[in-house]
Amino acid sequence: MTDLQRDVLTGFESRFNRRPAGLWSAPGRVNLIGEHTDYNEGFVFPFAIDRRTVIALGLRDDRLIRVASSFAEEAIELCLEELFPENLSGWSAYPLGVAWALGQFGANLGELKGFEVFIDSEVPIGAGLSSSAAIESAVAVALNDVWRLNLDHRTLARVGQLAENRAVGAPTGIMDQSASLLGRADAGVFLDCRSLESEVIPLGFDAAGLELLIIDTKVSHSHATGGYAARRASCEAGAGALGVDSLRDLDIDDLPRAAEVLGDETFRRVRHVVTENRRVLDTVRTLREQGPTAIGALLDASHTSMRDDFEISVPELDLAVETARLAGAIGARMTGGGFGGAAIALTPHALVPAVTAAVMAAFDARGFATPDIFVVHAADGAGREQ
Repeated sequence: MTDLQRDVLTGFESRFNRRPAGLWSAPGRVNLIGEHTDYNEGFVFPFAIDRRTVIALGLRDDRLIRVASSFAEEAIELCLEELFPENLSGWSAYPLGVAWALGQFGANLGELKGFEVFIDSEVPIGAGLSSSAAIESAVAVALNDVWRLNLDHRTLARVGQLAENRAVGAPTGIMDQSASLLGRADAGVFLDCRSLESEVIPLGFDAAGLELLIIDTKVSHSHATGGYAARRASCEAGAGALGVDSLRDLDIDDLPRAAEVLGDETFRRVRHVVTENRRVLDTVRTLREQGPTAIGALLDASHTSMRDDFEISVPELDLAVETARLAGAIGARMTGGGFGGAAIALTPHALVPAVTAAVMAAFDARGFATPDIFVVHAADGAGREQ
């Protein structure tokens, strides 16, 4: 048993004075490439990381739900009859929203028993590594087990997305939950967000002597705030003006017409999504044909597009990316929804100390908060631990 698993078990027993039915976990994710393409029905290429959220959960004999965590003093209680999005708020909206959303996918909440759950996590919060989807996915697999719903992991990803959209109020796509639920060791999840078809693609980082370095800028963000929603609205406006259902229906060849029809800001938002979709496809093809050492330029181009066209970067992210490249990373970009969070740097193993030291020094010189820098590896998705 890991330290985190032991802490979760102890936390459950101390809060609820009994043993849980089991332990479940789900990983955070890093998006290798494909940012803000998911809700535009495009392509994304994330992978699950070896930082996990662990939960202990046990059924009750009545209809009460009790939710507690290591990051909040209070336990939240409500009855299944009260389980509606408008009754949920704060951190508990993530686990409780999943319970509600399962009812939208066939669970008969009128006949099921309540439960108690305790949550702890090693996924950094607000870093763009999808700590929220890790909570949602861990709770989804646990309730799927104890309520005996027999839903597959692709359906549970849709459950998590619905919870985040309706209960939390964040207009996110399905990428985060898909990565957390479908991830595999040393592989990425190539996901078509229109058809929801997915393919596990070997990354080959280990064989190529590469590490993926996370640079958590400590600039916190929230998908429920205005910047993310405004970008989504711009994408929808651009698609409507161009007469398509979503930006997925556009290709590079459509950009000259888009430039004529759209205002400058909306055009740049559209151009990012269209070119980012192409970069995802090119990254998957390049991995297959040439290996991971050849994808650096695609990562770099993705960051430039997010910085200039989608305007979701911040000075700390730009500094992390530029410094990592100069210190030897073969490619770097911000990852996640933007306005803070983390950058990634694909780095030769031998250069990780140098890249880390260079970024630390650059942040110190600019007076920025000290970043948290660490290596992640592609990991298996959500499941039962014990």
